Amino acid sequence: MYSKLTLVGAGPGDSELITLKGIRALQIADVVLYDALANDSLLDYAPQNAVKMNVGKRKGQHSFKQEEINDLIVSAALEYGHVVRLKGGDPFVFGRGYEELEYAKTFGIETEVIPGVSSSIGVAAAVQIPITHRDIARSFWVVTGHTSEGTLPKDLELAAQSSATVVILMGMSKLEEIAAIFTKYGKSEIPIAIIQSGTTGNQKSVFGQVQDIVLKVNESKVTNPAVIIIGEVVRLHPEYIEAYVAEMKF
Repeated sequence: MYSKLTLVGAGPGDSELITLKGIRALQIADVVLYDALANDSLLDYAPQNAVKMNVGKRKGQHSFKQEEINDLIVSAALEYGHVVRLKGGDPFVFGRGYEELEYAKTFGIETEVIPGVSSSIGVAAAVQIPITHRDIARSFWVVTGHTSEGTLPKDLELAAQSSATVVILMGMSKLEEIAAIFTKYGKSEIPIAIIQSGTTGNQKSVFGQVQDIVLKVNESKVTNPAVIIIGEVVRLHPEYIEAYVAEMKF
């Protein structure tokens, strides 16, 4: 039987932010294995008789281990044919997409990757925060807030010392540690925005500075899934201007 795995980036949450090529892959899927962060409405593009299974990983809920997902991909492809692995954001941005691709290849399964809009840049753009600006930030870092060891990556120390915009994914549980790192390098007054469930109808946000963001998050109840944006570009957002207009400077 013809077997194929297609990794499809579902985008940051809004169902309309998937690519046309991603939709076309769903339309010819025999099996769809989808993440918790992928918009459920995208499943409507798949054939009615396609097997659809939620294999997403969410804190505090039963979830599949990565090894189990890898095995599911292979068994489904060998039994049914075309497996679409629908992943939130982009498959290769902290999505373990390459691990799944590599495992499928060892079984002789054909593979394809369809990029998606990563939440690392898509959420910032959707709330009109430019992660780069020719007068303010000429580069950006995208860092995970949760390594496989459950710690912050060492690269965050380097990012905190730069003038770049720093975008942190999956970092809410480490927010105090993140703030401490930026404070350590004299960045206690650097603007920060946290966007929960960006691009969806449940979107919430909080704006502050490194020195007060933990308090503001506790007051606002903003939580996962969220994107943390740290840098001078956050000063451009109206909510930040409204809160800190007296301190606004470039």
